Parts: sequence; C-alpha cells; structure tokens
Amino acid sequence: VSQYIISEKVNYTCKRDFQGRSHECMSDCADLHSYFNRCNSIRVESGCFVVYEHPNYTGHQYFLKREYPDYQHWMGFNDSIRSCRCVKNVYGKVYKIRLYEKPDFGGKMVEHGEDCPSVQEAFKLHEIHSCIVLDGAWAFYNESNYKGRQYFLERGEYRQHEAWGATSPAVGSFRRITKF
Repeated sequence: VSQYIISEKVNYTCKRDFQGRSHECMSDCADLHSYFNRCNSIRVESGCFVVYEHPNYTGHQYFLKREYPDYQHWMGFNDSIRSCRCVKNVYGKVYKIRLYEKPDFGGKMVEHGEDCPSVQEAFKLHEIHSCIVLDGAWAFYNESNYKGRQYFLERGEYRQHEAWGATSPAVGSFRRITKF
C-alpha cells in the first residue's frame, strides 16, 4: 500500500525563534525572494521539504521535517533560502537505486535498497557519476556517515552528478527518505 502526504505546509520566518514576518508555502517555489529577504527559522507543519540556498533549486540543499528555530539547526551556512520543493510521494515501502561509477550509466553498476553509511566500504567506489532512482526518495551526502552537503533525489534518471545538484561526483553515503 502506498502512502501519500495529503498536504504539505511550511512556514518561513525572517527572525530567529519564529519571530517577525512569516510566509506560508504549500507547494514548490522556484523563487522565494519576493516573499522574504532572510529566513532565520522554519516550521514544517506537514510533509517534508527540501529548501535551497539559491533560486531555481540550486545551491546547498536541506531536508526539513520539523521545527528549526534558527538556520544553524538545519545546518545552514547562512539565512539564505531562495527556493523549495515538497517531497510529495512516498512510493510505498520499496526503495531501490542503481549507482554507476561513470556518467551516462557507464562502468560498474550497483543496485541497492538500504541506507549506506559508507559508499567506499560497501561498494569500493570512490565516486558516483550517475544513478537511476527506481523507487523511493533518497538523500546523497558528499561525506560518509551522512555528513556534508546533501542532495535530494526522487524517482528518475540522473545521467551525471550535476543533475542532482552536485559540483563533484563524490558521494560518501546515502539513505532512504522514509519519514514524512
């Protein structure tokens, strides 16, 4: 049985601790700049959101599921949030991803369905250049043990690392996004 989020809702607030002017968002938004200049606290009312440092879903990515009284709590580098996406679907309880050591699905391929704290230890891969998400939503991290920059991937094909927003093919760990 598939699960679906009925509605997603997030509130962005210009000051810390949910003070000051706020903006409510219930859908994807490629440019939040017209609603606020700074974002110092975020409250996810329902669902899960990926927020981006720059417009058009670029820059640092952060997965948000709860309350964050200041940007350090979501591991942000600053108070710049310029776009967001709702994580709309959970594709059931099956998670499957194919990882490739070369662009355009070339080289060694590994298929996996569980969290992986160390890509190097599990698969002897130093880099992931492309991947296919067959089921579920996933988070890539550029360091092992779910640390460093994070990247959101939904069902689909990613022919090169830039397609998931990375500046390099370094993937140290990855995990399923399971709790919405």
